[in-house]
Amino acid sequence: MFDTEALRLLVTVAETGSFTKAALKLSYTQSAVSRRIASLEQHAGGPLFDRLPRGVRLNSAGRALHRHAVDVLESLAGAERELAALHAGRGGLLRVGAFATANISLVPTALRALRRLRPDVEVTAVEGRSSALVARLLEGELDLAVVSDYPSGLPPADGVTMAALLRDELLVALHRDHPLAGSGTVDLRDLRDEVWLQNASADSPGMLADAWARAGFTPRRVIRIAEWAGKFGYAAAGLGVALVPSLAIRAVPAGLALCRLGRLPPQRTVHTALPAAPVPAALVLRDLLREAADHAALPGPGPASGGYEGGGGGSHP
Repeated sequence: MFDTEALRLLVTVAETGSFTKAALKLSYTQSAVSRRIASLEQHAGGPLFDRLPRGVRLNSAGRALHRHAVDVLESLAGAERELAALHAGRGGLLRVGAFATANISLVPTALRALRRLRPDVEVTAVEGRSSALVARLLEGELDLAVVSDYPSGLPPADGVTMAALLRDELLVALHRDHPLAGSGTVDLRDLRDEVWLQNASADSPGMLADAWARAGFTPRRVIRIAEWAGKFGYAAAGLGVALVPSLAIRAVPAGLALCRLGRLPPQRTVHTALPAAPVPAALVLRDLLREAADHAALPGPGPASGGYEGGGGGSHP
């Protein structure tokens, strides 16, 4: 194994063409340079320089080792720069996870700001259930996760730090021709006879079941749809009504109106989750998520808020 400093000395002697000049450039004594080069040549199995009347120059063996020495030193310098950027939060890989509706606007808004502030940070993103994201965080597969506690809360996880970002209110999506579509706020009990649309996989069955139980009824019919966004197509066709997190407003298509749900509407808390020793870029993104969350508040209830028209017609929470 060649010593890094010896390789650096080899490159400097080759650049200056002189042991004396190399010694001055590297703040060595000339005798120290001579000893280090002699040791390097012994390690290399033979001379690396031709000794000239004035100075030295690389021989064929020296040129071969010089080529590799330059590559090694450049690679090490690149590693030092990359590590410095990583420790300063200016570079490296950042692995982010989020549940589905957080990826509609909240997380992309924060990541866009991160790209402006830290353009050399490479981001990879995954989507999943909150409990699965926390598990991946604990396993070291994620650097930051955006998770939800609705309806039953997140289990405590040693080694994970949770911080609340916002309260995400659940709205009801109605066809725009529905008699209650212009009400702004509706009582869930007034929708007891409706067909309800439920996401069969990621919508967390407890979200609807909890809301129905609080309103004191069980719906007469439920249509279960594989993908949560598919509820919008069914609702826009007048085939049923659906609960929609306020974070999902930007994904609601034209043809739907969103109304709030009376007193004590269903809500969930959205959190950031970080490991015990977060990478610096994750802390930067956490702060940017807080800024994005500050612009994610619903307008107050009452007649002034009106209905939320889909397709970009309403304000984004």
